[in-house]
Amino acid sequence: MRRGVGRLAAAAVVALLAAGAVTGCGDEEPPVRGVAAELPTAAPVEDPAAEEPADAPSEEPPGVEAMGGRPSPSASASAKPRPKPSRTSTAPLARPKPPTETRVPPAPKPPASGCKPSYKGTKASRGQVKQALADAAARTYWPTSAPDIRIPSALMKATAWQESGWQSNIYACDTGVGLMQVMPATAEWMNQRFEQSYDVDDYRDNAYLGGTYLAWLTKYIGDMYFESDYRLDASLCSAELNSCLLNAVISAYNFGHAAVAREGKPLAVPNPQYVYNVRELMTSCECLAF
Repeated sequence: MRRGVGRLAAAAVVALLAAGAVTGCGDEEPPVRGVAAELPTAAPVEDPAAEEPADAPSEEPPGVEAMGGRPSPSASASAKPRPKPSRTSTAPLARPKPPTETRVPPAPKPPASGCKPSYKGTKASRGQVKQALADAAARTYWPTSAPDIRIPSALMKATAWQESGWQSNIYACDTGVGLMQVMPATAEWMNQRFEQSYDVDDYRDNAYLGGTYLAWLTKYIGDMYFESDYRLDASLCSAELNSCLLNAVISAYNFGHAAVAREGKPLAVPNPQYVYNVRELMTSCECLAF
């Protein structure tokens, strides 16, 4: 949703790149920019009282029951399961289908040169952040048209670490806010699109906004290139970054949907370094153990 590099992924990424080059990325990647690149190298001091072990969804804050709310047991029982994908290939279509979503979010803004992030308000504890991300990962974002879309918990945690280092009160120069570095213009668009009233400054709503955007990208790109196969599964990815939906969604979260899913053109991954970082964090981030 913004252009940034995770502080803690650099060493892992160097090792990953040394293990073998990945092809199919298109033109040379622009430098990755944003909050994470500007963050101090020292790990943030954590609240010792915030070591809650629970990773189960908690009670939702008010105003978020509709799009994305966890379904009730009766709703889950009555929902019709989608048929399993019948494709013989998991590779993206060479020529995409027209997008099913015609209302699209605004393009991300580049960060201001030489600007440093600022901090406002009280920082949520590590335990609070963990619970908010778990809640966001547990939601059903498209309960009617695509109830099988799920955002993996590891993807939520890794994206938040990449974007902000799990700092809920950080504000970037490109206007990115909080845990998921959601831009206010993107938050406003999502609230209008899904008739919600998420508060981008609230760390719980910020996690929901990030999850909602990941879910929107999953459907948008999945419908265009993967014939509505919405699996965000790393096992479906080959050595080429543009081979799977997971990589495409990660890329689009950073660079915007229009840079990845282009009408009439093959799937693109214009920011391979960002994708490498998040993919590596999905399996090796220290945040996975919180």
